[in-house]
Amino acid sequence: MLSSDNQGRSIEFLDDVISGLSMEQKALSPKYLYDANGSALFDKICELDEYYPTRTEVGLLSERANEIAKLVNGQHLIEFGSGSSTKIRILLDAADGLASYVPVDISREHLLGAAGSISSDYPDLEVIPVCADFTKSFDLPDVVDNGTKAGFFPGSTIGNFSRNEAKDFLSMAARMLGEGGGLVIGVDLKKDPRLLQAAYNDQQGVTAEFNLNLLTRINRELDGNFDLNAFTHDARYVNDKGRVEMHLISQKEQVVTISGHAFNFKQDESIHTENSHKYDIAEFHDIGRETGFEPSQTWTDSNELFSVHYLKVAA
Repeated sequence: MLSSDNQGRSIEFLDDVISGLSMEQKALSPKYLYDANGSALFDKICELDEYYPTRTEVGLLSERANEIAKLVNGQHLIEFGSGSSTKIRILLDAADGLASYVPVDISREHLLGAAGSISSDYPDLEVIPVCADFTKSFDLPDVVDNGTKAGFFPGSTIGNFSRNEAKDFLSMAARMLGEGGGLVIGVDLKKDPRLLQAAYNDQQGVTAEFNLNLLTRINRELDGNFDLNAFTHDARYVNDKGRVEMHLISQKEQVVTISGHAFNFKQDESIHTENSHKYDIAEFHDIGRETGFEPSQTWTDSNELFSVHYLKVAA
């Protein structure tokens, strides 16, 4: 039997899928890409040669770990969308005085497994996992909420949001982190579109499998009948919008049913599953200022492919 929490999430998932597939441009929220299998596939994407963001950001965090640790020591460190809690280890190795580590993720199974691993490897660190959709307001445990807080938001996940959604998230984060708080955030930079095209269309097909897994999840959890062989992955850079768009393309005219709801697809019609917006540094600093932060520190790699920022909550 499903818990009331899981029932609520399933209802929300179904409502979002029905709403998204009823739009003229069919679309599904990228947050639903990250079930346990989707999270594992994304971990594999991060190891691919073509996928530069992860290794570039890891290099930056490793190079600047001591500087960043000084900014967050003594605080409750909240990671938004923690996944496998991999990059946080770079900061945990450098920081010796954190009040706690608070991983926040929507995938409970993945969250608890990663939190348990962190607890085992850092026995002196209090680990307080929170299962929540970090794109919406959520409650923190009192011990965290009443303390000084720093945020950690790596991976350029901010790029998955529209500009307005990014502002909404940053505004929420500024309110949550509060006076004296700050946010360490990874932001992918604008660059040669050929590098972007290769990064999101890897030769091994792992990104395609990740994208298609969303249809598998709908089939499993929402009684859908998607034929995965009738859809293909496509990722493209849209220059005027400054973003990579990820789509699933219907290979034929077909009807798909989900929990008794029927959806018609034309041949070559797409489901828009994810965006990855790219920024330049000045543009991102402006967004930070609009949302309750003051840009404090910015680090980039030598090729200026990626950036890591420390934004202070404005007084």
